[in-house]
Amino acid sequence: MTEDPQARRAGRRHARRAHRGITGITGITGISGSRGSGRRGRGRGRRTAARITLALGVLGFAAAAYGLAVQLLPRQFTVVQQRQIEAWQVGSRWQTIPAGKIFPASVPYQLPATVLEDTTPLNLDALRVSIAPQQSDCAQSVTSAAAGAVLDHEGCEAVLRATYVDSTRSYVMTVGVAVLPTAAAAAAADTGLARPLLAAARDADGAARLTAGVQVVRFSGMAGKLYDYNRQISASFSYGPYVVMYAAGYSDSRPRVPVSQDSYAYGEMTSMARGVAQSVAATLGTSPAPPHCPGAPGC
Repeated sequence: MTEDPQARRAGRRHARRAHRGITGITGITGISGSRGSGRRGRGRGRRTAARITLALGVLGFAAAAYGLAVQLLPRQFTVVQQRQIEAWQVGSRWQTIPAGKIFPASVPYQLPATVLEDTTPLNLDALRVSIAPQQSDCAQSVTSAAAGAVLDHEGCEAVLRATYVDSTRSYVMTVGVAVLPTAAAAAAADTGLARPLLAAARDADGAARLTAGVQVVRFSGMAGKLYDYNRQISASFSYGPYVVMYAAGYSDSRPRVPVSQDSYAYGEMTSMARGVAQSVAATLGTSPAPPHCPGAPGC
């Protein structure tokens, strides 16, 4: 059977159309693949951004944790800050320590063996008679207006005083503490009090010249009569921001005499006065332990 030429041509045209259709489908498939690649790129970008955000978050958390740790850990002071805190603590003790602790009821002291002409010293106690009211006018608590001017020039804030006697009540003494703003001011004031021009004039009976210093405390009543005395010895020294002064004499109010000629009286009077004065100085002026947190001011 002979094939119709027209039918053959029609079949070829149909085949070509079918081939073009397949090619078009393939092209569409290629376009769809390109869109998939774009989605994958955007996905990688999101993951990268997430990683960066997470890293920044971790760094921020670490910084916050460090800051919290620094706040919670004890504060560390520099050497300068330590010195400032120590000076503040020492300089404020005269206001923070009770008067009965600054001037205790009993203070031990030692009489040297040389005074006793013996081989061993003698341990004794000084007994507190009374504590005088705090005096803000420093010139009122020292022996002269000139001595008061020395303290005022260095910025004296107050003078604290108390009276003691020995166990036999043969000797009586006054210990005084002049409060200065700094240790340097206290040293300058002590030097000023030692100037010869401020010393009491020599007595006609030859008593030794006494340096300027604390004025003896006067009491009223029977105790006042018993312990109203004349100074036989007088001295002072600086300790931190304080000038510690003392004066001692006989409890029977005898006039000032050349007490240094009586070695026993001079030795016991001086030992008692120095022992009490050094006790008071140690209570007020001893350097505190290095400040640390917690517990120190500024923590």
